[in-house]
Amino acid sequence: MSTSSTPHVVLITGTSSGIGLHTALAAAQAGHTVVATMRNLDRSDTLRDAASALGVRLDIRRLDVTEPQWVSDVVGDVVGDHGRLDSLVNNAGAGHIGTIEHENIDDLRTVMELNFFGTVTMTRAALPHLRATKGRLLSITSVGGIIGQPFNEAYCAAKFAVEGFMESLAPVAATAGVTVTVVEPAAVASAFVENVGFDRERTHPADDPYADALRAYVARTETAFDNAQSAEDTGRFIAQLLSGSTPPFRVQTSAAARAFVGVKLADLDGSAVQRMTGAWVS
Repeated sequence: MSTSSTPHVVLITGTSSGIGLHTALAAAQAGHTVVATMRNLDRSDTLRDAASALGVRLDIRRLDVTEPQWVSDVVGDVVGDHGRLDSLVNNAGAGHIGTIEHENIDDLRTVMELNFFGTVTMTRAALPHLRATKGRLLSITSVGGIIGQPFNEAYCAAKFAVEGFMESLAPVAATAGVTVTVVEPAAVASAFVENVGFDRERTHPADDPYADALRAYVARTETAFDNAQSAEDTGRFIAQLLSGSTPPFRVQTSAAARAFVGVKLADLDGSAVQRMTGAWVS
């Protein structure tokens, strides 16, 4: 990767709020040249105001990661304008709550398009430039990319897919000098929860056989987010991975995330995970 005397050029997706916003700010504070992208620039005021308050500059651009030509154009423009690309942070994504009996395949495809194919599209466009700088590719997945969670079937499937894709890509990219890392936060206090847009009454009416399980899940989840890691702390953690010592392939952002992921990685027959997540819906 570029030396400390050369500004690192970092492209981050999904920066209008939450983890992406705070990663962009922390990276800029660390001295990186940050290209912060989001689908709707009408939502950029929070990021702009925060950057102004911190006295840092950001290059804020519009980007929809589900549009391949748009992705190609933006990545090309970033390299043209800044001369290089040292890191890509794949952060754009959205949550989704539901269960398959109440959804259609198009719902699942929409979740996969943003959370998985958007990440793949960005990665494909950025890799030639990351090879040139021996750069870093960071993808923000989730502990939900390790442990399947009730009423998160589509979301966890997408995050599992990202983890599998990146775990397979990592040794190949390493032969060309590119470091691939997946970053796994647990519960994070951010607009991510609000952006799920879940209407429990509409999606699961009172006579639904899954209604009791859903109520139990929602109650448990609300409690989990009461003690969530802040988006600011998570963003600072991610920004530290952009330079310095080469990070490992899999990184959790908190002790809670490490403990949670550890259950799965030691669970050869799946029974420990099923006991844990089964308790959430009973």
